[in-house]
Amino acid sequence: PGEAAVVQGRNGVGKSTLLQVAAGVLRPTRGRVVERPAAVSWVPERFPADQPFDVRHYLLAMGRMAGLPPVDAVRAVDRWVERLGLGRFRGVRLPELSKGTAQKVGLAQAMLRPPGLLVLDEPWEGLDASARELVPELIDEVLTDGGSVLLSDHRGETVRLPGARRWTVLDGEVSEEAPPTEGASYAVVEIAVPAARVAGTLARLRADGHRVLGVRPDPLGVADGAGTEAETGEGRPEGGPEPEQPDVGAPEAAAAPTASGGQVAR
Repeated sequence: PGEAAVVQGRNGVGKSTLLQVAAGVLRPTRGRVVERPAAVSWVPERFPADQPFDVRHYLLAMGRMAGLPPVDAVRAVDRWVERLGLGRFRGVRLPELSKGTAQKVGLAQAMLRPPGLLVLDEPWEGLDASARELVPELIDEVLTDGGSVLLSDHRGETVRLPGARRWTVLDGEVSEEAPPTEGASYAVVEIAVPAARVAGTLARLRADGHRVLGVRPDPLGVADGAGTEAETGEGRPEGGPEPEQPDVGAPEAAAAPTASGGQVAR
């Protein structure tokens, strides 16, 4: 089977640029890409829906461009239209599609011909719940057929790909994250942030490879210093027992480890 690699990093560091260079959409300003497979499929974060086609004719055209004979193109289009739930959109023009449906069309065109390299920029973005479940299946199919997958994700969905390599983009450099050692222990960390900064904080945590388990309101005012006595030990009688530490292995705190080893619990 092939390999999957997740490109992670904060917004603006160049993840999409790296993916486009790998896919052959952009040319590198220096150096060159080596050993790129002949069959490369590229799915951008936002599908270019401003095109004068309906769904079926667009996919048929893409199948022919991929080198499929007419009969094979029809079969492949029908298969992926059915697989991705696009049946009722066959005759709908691309500009009239919702973002999520357009993304499904992008996934369908990428799979018409088995790719040697599948490059996905935020593939879960805009998809409904059922379609999100399909993405790992598509990735697994490519890997099983010997292809490779390169993708980015800021939603934390790549926890479903435990065997994927992790590449971090930072300051113009790409580094590979070491895989977690067998039997490594993990901790669940709770943090409090201002409500206005929740979205940005979640995006940064996910970009750094952490899994966010949930978000809840802060009725106790932890962020303002309330409720910290038990956590810091302040107010504990001299010589008194240490406050009991939470058992991170307990069911209510347990969670699947991520490649980075960090987690955020609710």
